[in-house]
Amino acid sequence: MPTVSVGRDRLFEALGRTYTQEEFEELCFDFGVELDDVTTEKAVIRKEKHLEEEAGEDEEVIYKIEVPANRYDLLCLEGLAQALRIFMGLDEIPKYIVSNIPSESLLKMHVKPETSLIRPYVVCAVLRGVTFDEARYNSFIDLQDRLHQNICRRRTLVAIGTHDLDAIEGPFTYEALPPTDINFVPLKQVKSFRADELMEFYKTDLKLKKFLHIIEKSPVFPVIYDRNRTVLSLPPIINGAHSAISLQTKNVFIECTATDLTKAKIVLNIMVTMFSVYCERKFHVEPVEVVYSDGKSNVLPDLSVFNLEVPLSYITGSIGVSLDLNQVSSLLNKMQLQAERSVSVDGRSIVVSVPPTRSDVLHACDVMEDVAIAYGFNKIPKRKPVSLKPVALNQISDLIRLEIAMNGFTEVLTWILCSYKENFSMLNRKDDKSTAVIIGNPRSTDFEIVRTSLMSGILKTVGHNKDHPKPIKIFEVGDISVLDETKDVGAKNQRQLAALYCGANSGFELIHCLVDRIMEVVGTPFVPIGDDKGYYIRRSNEPEFLPGRQASIVFRGKHIGTFGIVHPEVLSNFDIPDPCSFVELNIESFLWS
Repeated sequence: MPTVSVGRDRLFEALGRTYTQEEFEELCFDFGVELDDVTTEKAVIRKEKHLEEEAGEDEEVIYKIEVPANRYDLLCLEGLAQALRIFMGLDEIPKYIVSNIPSESLLKMHVKPETSLIRPYVVCAVLRGVTFDEARYNSFIDLQDRLHQNICRRRTLVAIGTHDLDAIEGPFTYEALPPTDINFVPLKQVKSFRADELMEFYKTDLKLKKFLHIIEKSPVFPVIYDRNRTVLSLPPIINGAHSAISLQTKNVFIECTATDLTKAKIVLNIMVTMFSVYCERKFHVEPVEVVYSDGKSNVLPDLSVFNLEVPLSYITGSIGVSLDLNQVSSLLNKMQLQAERSVSVDGRSIVVSVPPTRSDVLHACDVMEDVAIAYGFNKIPKRKPVSLKPVALNQISDLIRLEIAMNGFTEVLTWILCSYKENFSMLNRKDDKSTAVIIGNPRSTDFEIVRTSLMSGILKTVGHNKDHPKPIKIFEVGDISVLDETKDVGAKNQRQLAALYCGANSGFELIHCLVDRIMEVVGTPFVPIGDDKGYYIRRSNEPEFLPGRQASIVFRGKHIGTFGIVHPEVLSNFDIPDPCSFVELNIESFLWS
């Protein structure tokens, strides 16, 4: 969850009173956030430099507050203070107003068709008559950074640009041009760069180099111009120096370019609602018309509320407390959600008005959660839900775990993600391209796919512990994932059991004995080949096992697993010097009957 750093004294000033640390921690808990740390800016620097000096009395105390990841309105002091004041009943829920401006007077952003090749969407708004001081300005910049790291996914989905409107002139154009055709002076620089030169220049910049990959390999770069062909920004990398905002800025032009239009609208709404409080006309935002090449246009931001009807029984039943409509409405008001009785026939539902700041409220369960927070989690009586029933798969998994542990095996827990190589070539397997779930843009080559077998994890464990006294007897009960076109998500999880015996005397009969014991525990008799009333084994030919020393397990006519002696090449791939016998089978098969 993200952590927001705010000055304690400025926060208390916004809240209208001072608190002891214990009092403020209690307020945070009641509201559903947490005071994570108390420090000072100089203390952070001292800590980084491993210095031991005591904090001075004149140092500003910094509160680090952990907030929910989907509460983008709490990522700055302005939003946090406003939410806490409403929670405490000190303020009313603000009403955000989009200024009514004639169409011919609206600022316009014209979008060229080439932007579809790189970053197809842009949304804009204007904050008029803003009054900045140093603290407000820093908070404005910090909110952009936090949004970039959070909902914007490090600028890949959305990039925010803020500009001094008095230094530029509309209408604006959003274009995509070859990098050699773009020249401008970037923020905090004094010389003009060509866009391709700028990519090289920022490869040594600790902050900006991590964003270059988003566009650097594209034949065209996104760029925003004003009427005079002055570059406002090269999203998602850097703004132009000409339109940089400062403490003297009075009118702020905000543009958000994006690959995800929904996220862009949310980000724009958060930016304007949080800082419209400093506008000359409080909570008023000026819209901008975005005009596309096909003639379609959007006037944004959209600061309207949307209504969500929620049955009272759903709220009270889920929380486990008896509340009437008035009580629920009062609790929701504390969480910035206005509620009123539904006009439906039964009158036992409420209509919740969700403001533009609460993009996290999407479903009735979100409303219920806010009621629970406002009511107080500690006040909710503890009870066992009537609907809570044991899951058959978990029951049989626990039974098998206990039985194998009683046979002298130690349970291990391995990663559900693994490398492509470990899942296939290191096990002598070939990828049929129809089994493995492959991770898009993996952070590491160690986690490229979702495992289709527990075998690689078990063998890696033995390989890293090969100096452990023999025999090594380990097992794992866990899920794998395989592609399945019949499922909505295109894949399914499957509960597997894997067990391995590693030692000089590891033989086929040792792992066969364990298979027989598992089948005995689940009440399945050993039957002749072809009999579907129990289980039997037959010769198999899997590449990860030694030929002639492996068998397929057939349960009630269906193949459910394989066991045998692990192939020496596979053992060598995992740096295991001792012979190993191994079994893996599908636990869910025992629930088919």
